[in-house]
Amino acid sequence: MEIYRICLAKYAGELVASGNPGRWNLRGQMVIYAAGSRALACLENVVHRSGEGLNSLFKVIRIEVPDALAIEELTLAQMPAAWQLPRHYARCQPLGNDWYQRQSAAVLRVPSSIIAQEHNYVLNTRHPDFAQVRIVGWEDFEFDPRIKAEAG
Repeated sequence: MEIYRICLAKYAGELVASGNPGRWNLRGQMVIYAAGSRALACLENVVHRSGEGLNSLFKVIRIEVPDALAIEELTLAQMPAAWQLPRHYARCQPLGNDWYQRQSAAVLRVPSSIIAQEHNYVLNTRHPDFAQVRIVGWEDFEFDPRIKAEAG
């Protein structure tokens, strides 16, 4: 399976986690977020950057997750009330924390808070199977100027 991450070009050469908290992880948990499509990766950047900093300095990282690698999934039915709202990260973090602590799989498939029927992927860089996940390519990525104008 190929998944996608859009990031600044200077960070595109390796899969490194910051340890910053996110919807599915607590501070200090070393995870990387990716999306099931380039389009969803673009939307995720737009909403998280609020239209600022969307310039031509980005790359799409194409990430290969081997088909044989176990992937744990959180479904919409498992989501707490109003989980998709930005102010409710604390409702999702326990679900991601549980996965991270159990070390049951290197990859967690989650619904997108932007388009719930689409999926994002959380990669646990500290899981032994993470070594099988690899970058298979990079592409230049420029945000359409209409997106910047609408999002800002």
